[in-house]
This record gives sequence, C-alpha cells and structure tokens, in this order.
Amino acid sequence: MLVSLEQNAKPIRMLNTKIMKLTYQPYQLNLKYPFTIAHYSRTHTPLILLQIEHEGITGFGEASMVPYMGENFETASIFLKKVDVSWLKFPLNFDEVITYLDCITPGHPAIKAAIDIALHDLEGKIFAIPCYKSFGSQSDKMPVTSITIGMDTPQVIVQKVLEAKQCKILKVKLGGQNDKALIETIRSISNLPLYVDANQGWTHLEKSLDFIYWLKEQGVLLIEQPMPKNDITSNSWLTENSPIPIIGDEAVQRLGDVSKASGVYHGINIKLMKSAGMHEAHQMILKARDLNLKVLIGCMSETSCATLASAALAPLCDWADLDGPFLTKNNPYGDPMFRSGKWVLTDDPGLGLVKKA
Repeated sequence: MLVSLEQNAKPIRMLNTKIMKLTYQPYQLNLKYPFTIAHYSRTHTPLILLQIEHEGITGFGEASMVPYMGENFETASIFLKKVDVSWLKFPLNFDEVITYLDCITPGHPAIKAAIDIALHDLEGKIFAIPCYKSFGSQSDKMPVTSITIGMDTPQVIVQKVLEAKQCKILKVKLGGQNDKALIETIRSISNLPLYVDANQGWTHLEKSLDFIYWLKEQGVLLIEQPMPKNDITSNSWLTENSPIPIIGDEAVQRLGDVSKASGVYHGINIKLMKSAGMHEAHQMILKARDLNLKVLIGCMSETSCATLASAALAPLCDWADLDGPFLTKNNPYGDPMFRSGKWVLTDDPGLGLVKKA
C-alpha cells in the first residue's frame, strides 16, 4: 500500500514489469524558511517519491533534486521510462544494479538513489532485516546530527536557533559578506558546537585561514568545502594549515572522487543524492577509511525516507548532518524517532519508514 500523500502530490505514473511494479510521483517539498547559501536561495525542493512493489511488499525511495545538481521532474521521468527492473532477483546484487543504472545514462544520481533506496527497503522487508544491519551498522554508534542554520537576517537567525532545541549541534551556512556577524549572532544565544559549510564561498586564502582560527575559538568542529571545488591547491593548503578538519563536499560526488580527496581534505561529505544511493555511499565510506579520511554523512532537503536511508549508514561515519525532517513543513511520512540529538534505529525491517500519523 502506498503511503497517503498530501494534496500537492501530482498524479502517480506507473511502469509495469514482469515481476516488479515501479511507481513514482513528483512531489514539492516545502521548506520552513527560505534556504539560503553562498550562491542561491530556494523555498522548496522538487522530489520524486518512488515505490517498487514485489509480491505485495513495497519498498520506498526518494530523489531530492536540488536545482544546482541539474535534475528535475522532467529528467527523472525520462530516466525512469528507460528503467526495467524485471530482471532483478533476490538477494539483490547491488553492484549489478548500479552498473545497470549507470549504463542507461551517466549522471542523474538522485533518481538513481531513489531506485537504490527503494530496493534496499524492499529487500530488507522481504528478508525481515533492518537496512542498517545489512551494512554492519550498530545502533549504539549513531553520531549526533546537526541542524542547518541558513543565511538570514539576525532576527531570523535567532528564531531558527531557538527552534533547534532538539539538536545538540548547529550547522551554519557561510560564504557570504557577513560570516563573522552571523557566528556572533548565534553565539549571543547559544554555546552549542558548530559545523560550518562555506559552499565554495571563500576566495581569499590567507584571510580564510585567519578566519578559521577565529572559528576554532568559537567552537567550530569542522568546515565543509571552503574554497571552490576545482581549486585543489587552495583547498590542500587550507587542509595542511587548518586547526579544524576541512571536509570535501561539492568536490566529492561518487566513489571515483574519494581517492581524489586524499591529501586535499581531512575528510569527505557523502550524500545519497550525490552517490546514487546507499550501496555506493557504503563503498565510499569503506574507501575513505582505507585512505584515512574522516566521513560526514549529509543530506539535501529530504523527507523521512531518505533520512532513514542515510541514518542506516550514519553509525559507520564520524559525523552526521541529517536534518531534512526538521527543515521542511510537508514531510509526507512520519518523523523517525529522535532522541538525545540522534536518530534512533529500530528493528523494523527495511528502512523502518512509517506512515504519517
């Protein structure tokens, strides 16, 4: 049975297969506040909510298609019309699955992630295994997750921080003209540890390093993508000299990018919507460990579906930034359990996704 969705969901499209049935529908995920980072702002995110049914059991997936990644309803629909899942057999070989999806067309990681997530959820339900256990994650190793404070006026920043009482770490979007003032505003009302994401917004190397030392004094624990992703020299220099871990974000998309991050960053940020799903994200974690890279698992604007998919991998990571359900106002699914600043993994099979109450 499909999860009951809200009125702004568009009509369901269906793709029939011999063994499985794949259905999907566009969905506009509305944000509580305009989401502003270094180079753009938005008030909603287009999604594809996807289901794969097999013998009466349904797996749920999600594609969060943030504009800068180049995917949208049209590109996702065109891709899905080329997908045939009739050849799949359980237990699934996810190496074959991702190879097949990549052979259809390169790119399009978010819609590939939706298929991957739905198949993991489906397989977990078929074999009565929680997804996180299939990856060797331990629920007691779950890291605390941050909640993002986007750029805004001081008054709205204060309001956002006051509303983030359920979290124990704040993530701050920087890269604008008032970075220091933004941090000072937060520090005027909160002493919680901070993550910082510059979204490639810093350009002056020496000034950036001076600012990083100041951020260290303000309780910042890590910095994502300070310089433009193609400026390897500057990012490497900052990593070598920074007292705070520097994390590659936009520079790290899929598995092949992990090796390139070695020596350039202290760690990487893995997002399922960039990695084409849970399987490759897990491979990226393993590769990062081989290279002694730290791992932050992050997200786009996402519902509980993709949040739980990432949470299944989070215990294998050093840090988590999985705040989708906190930043949106029309999550079509029930909120996952959240306790002491952490997502709670249950023994429910698959993702553990539940209907909206």
